Amino acid sequence: MAKKVNVGLVGYKFMGKAHSNAYSDVAMFFDMDAEPVMKAICGRSEEGVKAAAEKFGWESYETSWEDLVKRDDIHLVDVTAPSNFHKEISLGAIENGKNVFCEKPLALNLADAREMLQAAEEAGVKHMINFNYRKAPAIALVRKMIDDGLLGELYHFRGVYLQDWIIDPEFPIVWRLDKSVAGSGSHGDLNAHIIDIARYLVGEFESVVGMEETFIKERSLTEVGTTGGLAAQATGGRGKVDVDDATLFLTRFANGALGSFEATRFAAGRRNHNRFEINGSKGSVVFNLERMNELEYYNVDDPEGLQGFRTIQATDSSHPYLHAWWPPAHIIGYEHTFIHQVHDLMQAIAHDTMPSPSFVDGVKCQEILDAVVKSIAEKRWVEISEM
Repeated sequence: MAKKVNVGLVGYKFMGKAHSNAYSDVAMFFDMDAEPVMKAICGRSEEGVKAAAEKFGWESYETSWEDLVKRDDIHLVDVTAPSNFHKEISLGAIENGKNVFCEKPLALNLADAREMLQAAEEAGVKHMINFNYRKAPAIALVRKMIDDGLLGELYHFRGVYLQDWIIDPEFPIVWRLDKSVAGSGSHGDLNAHIIDIARYLVGEFESVVGMEETFIKERSLTEVGTTGGLAAQATGGRGKVDVDDATLFLTRFANGALGSFEATRFAAGRRNHNRFEINGSKGSVVFNLERMNELEYYNVDDPEGLQGFRTIQATDSSHPYLHAWWPPAHIIGYEHTFIHQVHDLMQAIAHDTMPSPSFVDGVKCQEILDAVVKSIAEKRWVEISEM
């Protein structure tokens, strides 16, 4: 009999829907030692959260996260609220002895992220951050390829996360363009993901140097609380955009490899272009989220005259997570990365181990994010050890 883990989810819009889908589907496909119970969902609008509870399949709803984290029937609090709420809700959950699953970035700054990690460790609760792209089977396969030595000594990581959804200067200021709520723009939203992927695959960062730009410095205002997505409507008036539209940086990894990173929301035609390439002494590998079931792989040991990048369909049952899904080349999608993350979280709770990625990874990512910001402000290379 699988252990039951009662979940309380804070947030019911984009990420709330993705997480709800994961809790609903995970036990349908995976053999679970612990299964999530969709006990309660929380949001500020009673009308909105009640509708979400009925639509997504939650047993109950709350309009106060403070009430949610105090409920005796909640074992895990999942935080998908905007970034400025991550610390407060997580600490409230931890104080009440709940395990915590938090969206990225972990906090608005490094000091807050470290406070969250310290609290979780002192309380002895399980803690996980949602770097869901680690759970894409193709990326997990790259990790195995590196561990098996197929790429040899690693020389380069170059990652880009390109979007274009705010390129229209008439698009209004939503919460993702408000520093007090989001902490930063494309840097914390997009670079956070490729930073974590690079740490997961290549290793720790040693130093960084960066630059940023805000191309549209003033925009129309929008209704408070409006989603950060494409449906936002201007309500009149103008306001200053105080986050970055694009942030680029270079890094040197502790193992000597070099890295380049680019995050922007001003790449016309790139809807969600999360792509990286790793070059090593024995070969290269390329991943693109927009073709997330595929890898491009080059092997330097292929015979002369027959060398070239080959396409690997990362859909065989031998690949990570794919044993639970469909026959080869019956592809999976974005939502499955959340299902895999929830699977790993539930299994960690069942076996009393720490899930991965944890708040430790959230802090490590925040160190790098903040080091890049420091580099830009001070116009110099910044060692991660300074942070």
